[in-house]
Parts: sequence; C-alpha cells; structure tokens
Amino acid sequence: MFRSRNLAPEGSLLQQRAVGAYLGLAVGDALGATVEFMTPGEIRAQYGVHDRLRGGGWLHLKPGAVTDDTTMALALGEAILAEKRLDAELAARAFDGWMRSKPVDIGNTVRRGLLHFRRTGVPLAPPSETDAGNGACMRLLPAVLATWDRQEEETRRAVLAQARVTHNNALSDAGCLAVAGLLRLALHGIGLPEWIRGPLAALNAAFPVFRFRTERPTLNPSGYIVETLQVVFQGVVDSDSFEEALITVVNRGGDADTTGAIAGMLAGALYGVKAIPARWLDALDPNVREACRRQALGLIGIQGGILRDNH
Repeated sequence: MFRSRNLAPEGSLLQQRAVGAYLGLAVGDALGATVEFMTPGEIRAQYGVHDRLRGGGWLHLKPGAVTDDTTMALALGEAILAEKRLDAELAARAFDGWMRSKPVDIGNTVRRGLLHFRRTGVPLAPPSETDAGNGACMRLLPAVLATWDRQEEETRRAVLAQARVTHNNALSDAGCLAVAGLLRLALHGIGLPEWIRGPLAALNAAFPVFRFRTERPTLNPSGYIVETLQVVFQGVVDSDSFEEALITVVNRGGDADTTGAIAGMLAGALYGVKAIPARWLDALDPNVREACRRQALGLIGIQGGILRDNH
C-alpha cells in the first residue's frame, strides 16, 4: 500500500513540474486533436500554423476538449489516489470503467486488451508483435508521478503494469520506459543534456529503430510507437520552449493528439507549468484543468509500499 507524505511547499519547483506535465498532456491532446489524421500540407492549407485550441477535427470536439489520451490518464490517476496503490488489476479496472463511460474515442488495441480483461479477468494482454502502438505511452504519467522519488525499478514496474493491460509488446515497453525515464529526470530538475546522454541514448542503443536524429523530420506519424516518439523527441529536444515544442509536434499531423499529449507532458515537466501559454490553459476544459492539477499534486504526495505482482 501507499501512504501519504507531506507535499513540497506550495509553488515548489517539483509541483510546478508535476502540474506542468499533467496540464501539458491535456493541452497537447486538445491542441493536436484538431489536426489528427491530417497531413502537414493539409494543416498548412487550412490553418497556416495550427497554434490555437479551436476544437473541431474528426471528433468534432468543443474548443479545449480532450480525447482518450487525457481521460485514460485521469482514470488511472483517480484509481491510484483512491486506493493508494498501483498494480495491473487496479489499472485494468480503471481502464475498464473508463471504457464503460463511453469515451469520445478509443484505440483498437486498447479496446481489444480491455475486452480480453473482461472475458478472462487477467489484467495482462497476450504478447503481440503487432501491438506496438502508442496507447500505453500516452497514459503513463500518473504511474511516474506516484513513484517519482523511489527507486527507478519501482517506476519501471508501475509503468509496465499499466501498459501491459493492453499493450504487451517489446517496442511499446521500450518507448514507455524511455518516456518515463525522461519524466523522472525532469521532475528532479535534470534537463536536456542528460536526457540525450541517458534514456534517449539507452533507447537508441537497445532499439535503433527509435533513432530520431534523421536527415528529414518525421511527418504524418501513425499510432506506431516508433513514429510517435520520433516526432515527440524531435520536437521537444530541438525546441527551446513549451510552446515551440507543441506547435512543432502537432503541425507534423498524423496521430497528433497523442504526439501532442506525450510532447506536452515531457515539455511541461521540463519547463514547468508557468511555461504553458495562458491562452491555452484558459481555453482548456475547466473540469479537465482542475482534475489535472489536483491529481498532479496528489500523486506526487503519495509514498510507500511495494507494487503488487499479478499472476
């Protein structure tokens, strides 16, 4: 079981980074949802540079509304805060409850994994070489926030516990763990040089397919975790601000709500909540905005026991 610890002082750098990561996730999701499945050329033709939370898109969202990227993370975060623990069964039940709420969108791999859980009661999707999507990565933030000050192995176990409910795939695992490692560094105030020397170098060495330093930028990324993270890393590492990173990433098109969400959580953790433009925060759905802030502060205030194994 987890137990509560005293939060760092109000307005601390840790709190700013944690809240920045969660609100960055939601802002990136809402920004990218407008142009999801569009090509960069189509985005330019319709918007010039897409840089406003305007809603619309194929889901016909209201301005500031979010998609499954944010709502799955919030479902997981709420379950962790309620139970003061995290294991695969808790994550599976949280995600199953989320699916029963009739979300605005749900990925095929996520749906298949949750239907498997309903049929079998087993919170572990069957291993699959084809389930290398980005759906486990987009929702991992609560697992990292709840374990930010523990041994790296505990974060690793937490991230994979929630990931493998729907995505039991080596590339998905590797991408999730790399993003989690970057978030941990950012929460501890460690920036881009160590990101490049640490988790990104390790990911590229173990899985060269993830290399993001390419002659041409990745455009129109699919939901494949490799393409998603190439766009995210290119956008965040080669930018100097939260705003620049997000605009760069979502204007690449493709699965832009998810590339935006992952880039937003990384850039938000890196630069802090004060770096998120006020016009984006003001336009974000107020219920989502408050939930992200509340969960971020609550999750970094959790401490304690061992993540239970599920067999």
